[in-house]
Amino acid sequence: MSILLQELGAVKAKLEAVETKLKETKSQVLVVNDKGKSLETKLKETENQVLVLQEKEAYKVVFSAGIGGGAIGPFSTSKTLVYTRVITNLGNAYNQHTGIFVAPVRGMYYFSFFYHAGGGHPVGLNLMKNNQLVVQSSDHKTLNDTADNGGNAAFMELQQGDQVYVQMQPNTHIWGSSYRTTFSGFLLHQV
Repeated sequence: MSILLQELGAVKAKLEAVETKLKETKSQVLVVNDKGKSLETKLKETENQVLVLQEKEAYKVVFSAGIGGGAIGPFSTSKTLVYTRVITNLGNAYNQHTGIFVAPVRGMYYFSFFYHAGGGHPVGLNLMKNNQLVVQSSDHKTLNDTADNGGNAAFMELQQGDQVYVQMQPNTHIWGSSYRTTFSGFLLHQV
């Protein structure tokens, strides 16, 4: 009987050792499950961030257009210039029939305009955002100057739907040369 008790004690000891190892293994499995859930959460967050970046990168906005037709102006009131010769219009945000750029997304944009004009007449152009003056370029009438060139540029933070255009001041003129008198802009990045 004592051998049986010894064997029973040995089996009991082995069983306790197996139970201890089982508890340790169960604890390790819980830790691995927690790490797996944490990694799964981080993976989903990373996938979402990639999607957001892809959406931002997917939106490209670039345009450049020229205005032709010889002498333009003078007019008794301000006039929005319509640049009809589209050089590029990626994103279709510039309307060649109205001369107005409409921001398709909220972002930081860059705009520039250049003109050619006869020196015997005054020049006055405004870069406008939603009917508000942003920057301007002008030149006075001179008798000894046969031609003038000028322009200006600005960075602007725009909201979706904001309008940007070039406006000619009253009683001024420019020379419509679609290779010299231009309006351009592009989206730097979304905000």
